[in-house]
Amino acid sequence: MSASSGKLYGKVRLVDGHFEVKADPHVLVRLKRVFAKISPSSHGTVRLSESDENARELLWFLDRYPMELDDRKALERRAMRQKLREEAVAEVLADGYEPPRIDLEIPARRYQRLAAELSRRAGGLLLADDVGLGKTATAICTFTDPSLLPVLVVTLTHLPTQWAAEIAKFAPRLHVHVIKKGAPYDLRTGKKGETPRFPDVIVVNYHKLSGWADVLAPLVKSVVFDEVQELRHQGSAKYAAAVHVATEVRHRLGMSATPIYNYGGEIYAVLDVLRPGALGLREEFVREWCRAEDGDRPRLRDPRAFGVHARDAGLMLRRTRADVGRELPALTKIPHHVEADPETLDRIGSSAAELAQIILRQGEQRRGEKMSASEELSHLLRQATGIAKAAFVADFVRLLVESGERVVLFGWHREVYGIWLDRLRDLAPALYSGTESLSQKEEARRRFVAGETSILMMSLRSGAGLDGLQDVSRTVVFGELDWSPGVHEQCIGRIYRDGQREPVMAYFLIADHGADPVIADVLGLKKAQIDGLRDPHADLIEGLDTGAGNVRRLAEDYLRQRRGWPGSIS
Repeated sequence: MSASSGKLYGKVRLVDGHFEVKADPHVLVRLKRVFAKISPSSHGTVRLSESDENARELLWFLDRYPMELDDRKALERRAMRQKLREEAVAEVLADGYEPPRIDLEIPARRYQRLAAELSRRAGGLLLADDVGLGKTATAICTFTDPSLLPVLVVTLTHLPTQWAAEIAKFAPRLHVHVIKKGAPYDLRTGKKGETPRFPDVIVVNYHKLSGWADVLAPLVKSVVFDEVQELRHQGSAKYAAAVHVATEVRHRLGMSATPIYNYGGEIYAVLDVLRPGALGLREEFVREWCRAEDGDRPRLRDPRAFGVHARDAGLMLRRTRADVGRELPALTKIPHHVEADPETLDRIGSSAAELAQIILRQGEQRRGEKMSASEELSHLLRQATGIAKAAFVADFVRLLVESGERVVLFGWHREVYGIWLDRLRDLAPALYSGTESLSQKEEARRRFVAGETSILMMSLRSGAGLDGLQDVSRTVVFGELDWSPGVHEQCIGRIYRDGQREPVMAYFLIADHGADPVIADVLGLKKAQIDGLRDPHADLIEGLDTGAGNVRRLAEDYLRQRRGWPGSIS
């Protein structure tokens, strides 16, 4: 029956931020097919979040099945807002589009100006370009729009000074202030004899954001979240602070080459900050795009499909070096097997074996006990593996240095750093990990860049966003492994980035015993979840995480290894 017949199939009301639809049973069946985000168990009346996308699709559905509306104009306004945003995004992404010129001291590249224009028109964007393509310059492009100032830049603890230096280089006329204290103070500053003025750009780290959110939210017009993967977990104080600021501003830009590390469902938390409500409620997103496993932690059902949707909706933009015509020299990743001292691994034998047996027992332990055992076994085995191979890793690094290389060596455990520092002490390595102060980290970076040492030891999860190492090094060594491939990508990106002039070698030093064999295998599988989001053309294999399944494999593998060690008890 056509819409012109005058028949109404139900009623749509706006209730508490939701579209509430009550309709004939056969119409609700059709509605659930159109809106996969609706719970299939709902009957009689269904609810949809009041997002612009839902408004546009609901208006389209009502053309086929007319219903009574209590506020048609409100629905049409939201639908039109979504239509205009889609058209603006399509225009910017169309072949041949030339983004506006931007007045900067160092001219921005076309692809950087394009990303800045897309984020401005969309109102919120996740920029997931490859490491080293100049995402910071893209953000600074948006700072030239007076309507978006003042802007708040939120970054990692070690990067505020680097941000201030980059802004001074590209846009020296902007007044920048780096927040120094966790408690709010007057931000108006100026040179002696000048009238104090409010800064154009405020830079704060994630740790201090929660103390400043209430003060900054009504003052700033836009926000940039650098290394936005910091917001992939909801529920933290920094996440709540980020949401508070993001909902008050008119423009949001999030930047990271690795916006998720493990579960694809983490992307909801990130994108909901950058475009509040664009993906609907979390439960709607999970029903539409995810499959729930391992305690209902959501994974994307089809990462490639969601990646395409996010790009078409102007939620995310990702370009490779090949896409933007600035390909770097080749990157070669080399898995290299090293020896490990079995006696070191055997010293944790009884403790690790007991934990492994707890994990592998069927139905005898409470879930919490098994989870605790899993975390403890993962930590214990990773640390013991790092210690067991540390001497061999140090010897490998020494060979590289003696052949003329300047090496960035990545690890995780303090005990492992201690062995490396001792065996390489004549080479005076610099240490840049999570426990050094900002001044100590900067001194370590300076020594390496200045050529005072040929070894910079870094923590796997420290130094994201650090720039300048590509000018002096072409060699990365992973002396310890991380469960997440996103961490390795960020580490390699410290030297494999724009400005690198030589081929880069990344060595993954893998022991044949301990945790390494399982972690190395898992890494190859997990990579698919990240690549699927960032590259719509990639072949996809469902990614894994460091959950119960992987640690169970670790437990099985450990007990199997232990039975083969001399002097061990099976």
